Amino acid sequence: MKQLLTLAVCLISFSIFSQTEKIDELSVKVAYKNPDSTKVDMSLVLINELYENKDYDKALLYINQTSKLSDELNYIKGQAESSYYRALIFTERNDYFNAIDNYNKSRNLYLKISDTLGVAKVSNSIGLIEIKRGNYKVGLQNSLSAIDIFEKQYLKEELSSAYNNLAEAYHKTNQIDKAIEYNFKALEVRKQISDKEGIKISTKNIASLYSELKEHRKAIEYYEKALDILNPNTDEDLRGEILPKLGSEYLRFNEYEKASEYLVEGLKYNREQKNNEGILRALNAIGHLNLQKKKVKLAEKQLNEAYKIAQKIDNKTELLENYKLHIALDSTRGYYQNAFFWQNKFYDLKDSLSKIDQPVFPTDLDPLDIIDNKTIDNDSSANEKKQETTVSTSFVNPYLLYGSIAAFTLLLGLLIYSLLKTKVHKDALEKQKDILAEEKIRTEAILEQTHHLEEVNQVKDKLFSIVSHDLKDSISSIKAFLDLLKEDSISKDEFYELIPELSENANNASSLLFNLLNWSKSQMQNLEPKPERFNIQDVFHSKMALVEQKVEDKRIVLIDESQNDFIYADRSMVEIVIQNLITNAVKFCRTGDVITISNVDVNGKSLICIEDSGVGISKKNIDKLFAAHKNFTTAGTKNEKGTGLGLSIAKDLVELNNGRIWVESIENVGSKFFVELPKTAS
Repeated sequence: MKQLLTLAVCLISFSIFSQTEKIDELSVKVAYKNPDSTKVDMSLVLINELYENKDYDKALLYINQTSKLSDELNYIKGQAESSYYRALIFTERNDYFNAIDNYNKSRNLYLKISDTLGVAKVSNSIGLIEIKRGNYKVGLQNSLSAIDIFEKQYLKEELSSAYNNLAEAYHKTNQIDKAIEYNFKALEVRKQISDKEGIKISTKNIASLYSELKEHRKAIEYYEKALDILNPNTDEDLRGEILPKLGSEYLRFNEYEKASEYLVEGLKYNREQKNNEGILRALNAIGHLNLQKKKVKLAEKQLNEAYKIAQKIDNKTELLENYKLHIALDSTRGYYQNAFFWQNKFYDLKDSLSKIDQPVFPTDLDPLDIIDNKTIDNDSSANEKKQETTVSTSFVNPYLLYGSIAAFTLLLGLLIYSLLKTKVHKDALEKQKDILAEEKIRTEAILEQTHHLEEVNQVKDKLFSIVSHDLKDSISSIKAFLDLLKEDSISKDEFYELIPELSENANNASSLLFNLLNWSKSQMQNLEPKPERFNIQDVFHSKMALVEQKVEDKRIVLIDESQNDFIYADRSMVEIVIQNLITNAVKFCRTGDVITISNVDVNGKSLICIEDSGVGISKKNIDKLFAAHKNFTTAGTKNEKGTGLGLSIAKDLVELNNGRIWVESIENVGSKFFVELPKTAS
């Protein structure tokens, strides 16, 4: 072992010595070179060595000298390269303003000498810096234009870097499919050039992205591929990251043996490396595993340790997962007050994370056509000169000019005559239009006021109806239970028996208030949705996650057949609709029933279907479902209560977004709820 360490130190020392020797040798050669383009080229080689060696101050000195000599010689390539290296150093120092200024100067110089490779190199660098600054649209357009040139010239090393950076940008802007696509492109190029480090990173990235898409089998496949190619001696950090993630993926399929193997190894490995991020991830996952295997005390110990680490390193994503697991832990042990404490922390953190604006930019961006634009500009200048010449020539001929004036005068006279003749009729018509317009405005105002009063009256009726029935029942039941507890009128065993009923009543009241507030909010805001374009599959995944526990409790099979599809509607309204439909499906499913969620494109619109094989709806009750004034509700398969308002809200919100909702159901066979929404602004 000592011999290996000694050899490694010798190799590193030799490498450093070799680099220094090379720089010194180049410095001497540059000093004695004649001041011509050859000296500029050699200086650029020296600058590159200094840049690679991170000796930026010395590099800048040579850049300034080289730039000055290039200006004197009018050597454009030298000017372009000098500006490029200066921009690279400003980038390393986070001086983005000067970096962009020098990048643009360099690109313009490369364009002058039609150096497409130089243009691509600079465009790719501009893309990276703009993406880093958060200017994703500009950054991606520059990167795409660089990639276009790299692909045409088969420059594989440049493509590898460009593909990888573009994939990262798409990931940051939540375009996971695009991120996967460019990671695969980067992986393919890296295989061709035998870039072992790049292959490991791309493979790991693909696995992580599949996990985000909830394609967990594919995530497992690529995590295992990444593990197979890692070097245990040099890839410690990457191995420590992958092991707990792979174990977590197996845990999703209840493959406890495999999950345990990777998670235990990952925890041990990260403890050895003192990697807090890896330890935290592994502890959360192992705590989850032990919780599922009913090893409650062990799970508690691991989750408490994970909680301390998450707070220490401020990892909010893993902290949120830890809160969720603590809720499940205390609920399993019957510590409902503790579970309520963790639940509050969970929702507070979740709300704060959801308020962070995610970067978004228009999809399907085209690359910047920089070189062709220059040609177009030149052509435009030539056309303008040609037009100027034509105009000048036309003024030379006086007969043509006089004839044009005469024709114009004749036409003007005819127009004035026509206007005078029709003026009386036009004035009368305008007066009639004004009178009709005033009457129309007055009538519309009356109708709008009447309609508004009717809506306000309906809101009042619905509010009083719900408060006087469902909400009063739930709260009265909770109060009665608390009174019994206060008066010591129930035993300890009876207390534990009544807790599920109390929890159910609290859930009913919470659900009622949720629907009531959302519905009344939509009513009181003049029914004006704020449409935007978003991926409906993201809504499905977030709302499916909310019913995971209920689905597990009922042992329901939840099938996700959804696909990426963008719709144009008010996202918050659509989320309320989808949540109500999925919750209803779970409510009316029996043990072992199936819920299927899907969406297809039909005639340019998105058709959403929430299908269940539950108890179904009788024909006489179908017409009552969407009528809010009837307040129709039935108990679920486990006596879950409803508010009678959910589907009324759904109908209102769907119609506000230019959509429609309907149901097809057969009693004791199941139900299909359909929602049709537009994909573009009408």
